[in-house]
Amino acid sequence: MDFLFVYALTRIFYWGYIKRVESVYEIIAEPNRRAILSLLASSEQSVGEIERQLRMSQPTVSKHLRVLRDAGFVEATVDAQRRLYRLKPEPLQEVDMWLAQFRRFWSAHVDALERYLDRMDADQARSTSTKKKTTRSGPGRERDKGEKK
Repeated sequence: MDFLFVYALTRIFYWGYIKRVESVYEIIAEPNRRAILSLLASSEQSVGEIERQLRMSQPTVSKHLRVLRDAGFVEATVDAQRRLYRLKPEPLQEVDMWLAQFRRFWSAHVDALERYLDRMDADQARSTSTKKKTTRSGPGRERDKGEKK
C-alpha cells in the first residue's frame, strides 16, 4: 500500500513538473516574446524602447510584457514615470536543464566542424604556399623577399 502512495506522489510531482515546463515552452514559443527576451538579455528596457527597437505597437508590447511578467520571465521597476523591464533568468534555467541532455549531440557536431575547418585552413595555406613557389617569372611579376633576379 505504501508503494502505491509513493508512486502516486511521484506521478503527481512528475505531471506538475511537465505542466510547468510546457508552460515555459508555450511562453517562449511566441516570436514577439522571444524578441523581447533577447532585447532584455542585453539591458533593461522601457516599453517605449522595446516598441521602437522591435517596431511593435505599445498595446502589443504591453500584452507580451504582462505575459512574461506573470510567468516570472521579467520584472519591472518604476523609474519616475516609466517602467523599466529586466530579464529574470530563473525560468530559463528549466529550459537549460532540459536541453542539457542534448548538448552532447551538439558538441560532437561542433567539434567535427571545428576539425574540418582547421583542415580547410591548413589545406588552403599549403595551396597558397605551393602557388607562390610555382609561379614563373614574367614581365610585371613582383619578386618574393629574398628572391634573386
